Parts: sequence; C-alpha cells; structure tokens
Amino acid sequence: MEIHIDIGSGRGRRDEIYHQIRAAILDGRLRPGEALPPTRELARRLAVSRNTVGAAYDRLTAEGFLEPRVGAGTFVRAGSAMTREPRDDDVTSLEPIDVWSAIPKPPGPFHQRPDYDFRVGVPDVGLFPFQIWRRLLTQQVRHSRPDVLTYGDPRGFPALRAEIARHVGLSRNVRARPDDVLVTSGSQQAVDLLARVLLRPGDRVAVENPGYPPPRHLFAALGARPVGVPVDEEGIVVEEIPADCRAVHVTPSHQFPLGVAMSLRRRLDLIAWAETHGAAILEDDYDTEFRFTGRPLEPLHSLDSGGRVVYIGSFSKVLLPGLRLGFLVAPPSLREALEKAKSLTDWHSGSFGQAALASFFAEGGFARHVRRLRREYQLRKEEVGRIVRRDFADVLTPVPSSAGLHVSAFTAKPAQPMVSAARRAGVWLYSLDGFGEPHGVMQGLIFGYGAIPLDRIEPGLRKLREVIS
Repeated sequence: MEIHIDIGSGRGRRDEIYHQIRAAILDGRLRPGEALPPTRELARRLAVSRNTVGAAYDRLTAEGFLEPRVGAGTFVRAGSAMTREPRDDDVTSLEPIDVWSAIPKPPGPFHQRPDYDFRVGVPDVGLFPFQIWRRLLTQQVRHSRPDVLTYGDPRGFPALRAEIARHVGLSRNVRARPDDVLVTSGSQQAVDLLARVLLRPGDRVAVENPGYPPPRHLFAALGARPVGVPVDEEGIVVEEIPADCRAVHVTPSHQFPLGVAMSLRRRLDLIAWAETHGAAILEDDYDTEFRFTGRPLEPLHSLDSGGRVVYIGSFSKVLLPGLRLGFLVAPPSLREALEKAKSLTDWHSGSFGQAALASFFAEGGFARHVRRLRREYQLRKEEVGRIVRRDFADVLTPVPSSAGLHVSAFTAKPAQPMVSAARRAGVWLYSLDGFGEPHGVMQGLIFGYGAIPLDRIEPGLRKLREVIS
C-alpha cells in the first residue's frame, strides 16, 4: 500500500511520519492486516534517512499500532482502528446552490429483497442470459481490439449504433441511420445531454403530472423551470402546455406512473403544438418492448416530419440496470452539439458492454430474449390484474394498461398509509401520490411485477388484502 506523507508542515520528519500513519490507522484508511512500505522504500520516496522512518515505525509498534513480522514486513495490528478522529477540514464554508436542497436524495440500494417485491421499474435479473453474456464479454476481452480497449467515439461503438438503428427501425418504425444514434449511460443521461444542448437557464420545460421524477429534478438542477402538465386517459393534455415551453418530456407508449398510452389524436396534437411553438419533444419510449395486447402504437418520432422529436430508449429493463446502456435518436441539427456534450460528461459509455451488446443483436439473441421476457411478464401482468379485480374491487379501480412492467389502480382512500402498513408486512409497493405535484392529489397504488416471481404474486396480494382490511 502506497502512503502519501507530507513532511513539509514544520514538525520534525520523524514526528510527521508517526502522526500521519497513526491518523491513517485510526480513521480506517489503513486497515488491520495491511502491510506498510519497507523502511528503505519509504525513506527513498520521502528523501529522508532510513533511521528516521525506522524510528517512527518503532514508536507506532511500541504503542500497539504496528506489528513487525520477521521475514514478511511491518503490518497494521488487528484492533488498532478506532472511531474517526475529528479533523479541522471537516468544517467547510462551501455550500451547494439552493436548487439541490429541493431535490430528494436517491433511494438507497436494496440490500435485502422484500418478501413480496412489487417495486416499480425493477426487472427480473434472474431472466438475464448470463451464460451468453459472459461468452460475449470474454470474446471482447480475448480479442483485445483497440477500438474497445482505448478511448472511443463519444457517440458510441459504431457496430452498436448500427444495430440500434436497425432495431428501432424494424421494431418501432423509427427512421434512423447509425449517425442519428448516440449511445448513453441510460435514458437519464440522454435527457441530461438534450437539456444541455437545448435549454438555457430559466427556460420552461413541460413534464407529465404525475410523471417520472428524475427528469423533472434534472431540468431544475440545470437551471430550467419544469412545469407539470396534467395527464388523462389519452396522455398529456396538450392544451394545458404553456406556450413558452421550450421542450416537452413525455412517456407516450406507457405513461409513468399511470400506464396509459397516448392516443393517436393526442400524439398528432402534441407534434402540431411543437411545430407551432418551435419546441422540442423528448420522447422516452418507456417499456415499449413489453406491449402485450393491441396494435403497436406509432412513436411520436415516426409521426414527426419537422425534426422536432428526439427518441430516447434504454436497455435497463430488457437487459440489466447495472449495464447502464441507453440511446437517443436525434435530428442532424443536434448531432454535433450532442457529441460535444457527451464527450465533456464522460467521453463515452463503457466499450466492453457496447461491443457485447452489438454482438448480442447481431446473433439474434436480443430478439429471442425480448420474446422470452414478454411471455413471462405477460403472465405476471395477467395474474396481478386477475387478483386485483377479484379481491380488491371494493378498494381499487385499475387503470387500463396494455404494456410495461407495472399497473396502477386508483383508490378513494389515502394510499400512503396502505403502502406504509404493507411495507411493514413485507409487501413492497408504491403509491401514486408520490409522483405528482402537489403531493397527495392523486391517490392510488402501483404494482410492479418485473421483480416478483409468478408464484409469489397471489400470496403477496393476499397479504396486502389483509393489511388493507
């Protein structure tokens, strides 16, 4: 373990080495069992005599912090770490700008899975084809291609951009060439990049209300002013969008969190509104792979003839959230600015994952995987709907939905007490009132079925029924 020691603070060199190693042990930076550099090596790095370092080590050994081992070296003694000592630099006058105090902390990771996991937006990681993915990653590592190993194109791995363009063209009728595609670290980064190149501080942005919170908070963090626009059974209410909005963020294929699909009439109205007001539409085609009934809906992008719509997609639900891979399809007028913005944020997304996904597409594995997921998730969706209609008819009114990994249901009673009681009983789900502004206006429950196995749905809902009763 290399140790940085500043010997220019004015104390004697031996004392400075002693105090800084002691502090590193006490606050846990040096852990029990870790080896310290040999006295000769540390003396050479610090340009001091070996006796100076040896004297500091001897004092630490005498006080029980270090343990010499003959023929092996000097190690931190077990049990020597303590509670972190107060440090003067824990006090600072730096403060974040005001907007960050209004943005909620991100949810912490789930270290223990709930008994009945109805969380929204969480896929079943057990359905991921790990063996195939391991083979594809191994191929990329073994071949050691320069375009994978070193800094790459900010727009993304060329083969993956070509596969995405082909995929969205066939599956969603999105007209795209590889040059139109930019690979991102998930859909949220796509929104971030678009906000950076389209919006100025103070610009207003229309967001769905209720809607997905992260884009709303992101716009605010960048200095824009998000404006909540009501959603009904046909999607966002276009006539309620303020005329001075520079952009509109929507989830038309499976609105979050209600689950409704935007009607064709409303889609055409939204595009016409954007043309009239010179605004951009950020179309997050959320959960579009999981459409179970009815005719596939035309994306806004395929209906747009004026280059107003930017299409956003993600592989978090269909593959794994941990892969952090998404994409956007942008008009030519935004390509250069988006490439610059991507290069300034993280240069490019991880190359190994991109290359493996390109091969997964090329082999036909992606299409087979989606078909498998669609069959499994449809069974779960039907099971949730059947039980909710049978056992909760007196409490819940389901919202019609034919796609996605969750369904919602309205309730006349306050939903948050139900959710809190359910979580205490091991049933983890969300309420609608947490996704709208102001909070509490819309009452209902959201049932995610991505993470819960089919055979756990009925016992979980039975437990929820007991809690509500």
